[in-house]
Amino acid sequence: MEERHDHGGPDRPPGPPLATLGHAVVLGHARAQVHAGSTDGCDTRKEVILAEAVGAPQVAAGCKLTGGTWRSAYDNLVVTDAARLDVDHFVPLAAVYDSEQTPWSAARREAYANDQNSPDTLIAVSAASNRSKSDKDPADWLPSDGSYHCTYAATWVGTKLRWGPAVDEAERQALLGLAEDCSTTTVVYEPAA
Repeated sequence: MEERHDHGGPDRPPGPPLATLGHAVVLGHARAQVHAGSTDGCDTRKEVILAEAVGAPQVAAGCKLTGGTWRSAYDNLVVTDAARLDVDHFVPLAAVYDSEQTPWSAARREAYANDQNSPDTLIAVSAASNRSKSDKDPADWLPSDGSYHCTYAATWVGTKLRWGPAVDEAERQALLGLAEDCSTTTVVYEPAA
């Protein structure tokens, strides 16, 4: 995989290459910091679901969604009921928090948990595929749709580079193995503020 990124300015250096990222340490995480509300009545989950609709749902008071169509990238399923979708943190919260080399502030954790400034941090997928993935990294889980593996690997790496959490050795080896089959896939990311 080729790495490409947008610096966002001369004072924002690129993230470290995959080969130089460190090892993760399990520290635990708190889900209470996730999905803060927004000012338009839709929380982060619904904002992501709305943004990823391939057929727009109708939005009623309180951000109640009816109708709509989505494609779940992990299992290549077409979903026609928003209630059957989960919004997945592409790199799970547990994996991010467990691999912090320096503990993140509450504000940074919340920014990651609700990151809508990148199309890759959060993704609407079928509830079944998200629950199958849980908090696993590419060493332990890959999407059932094999045609999505290269995109999955590139998005995983881009999200890690965007936010800076470490990559453990098993994860690194799995990603390098995927990269062998993904020579034309490019990793694109912009470092998080």
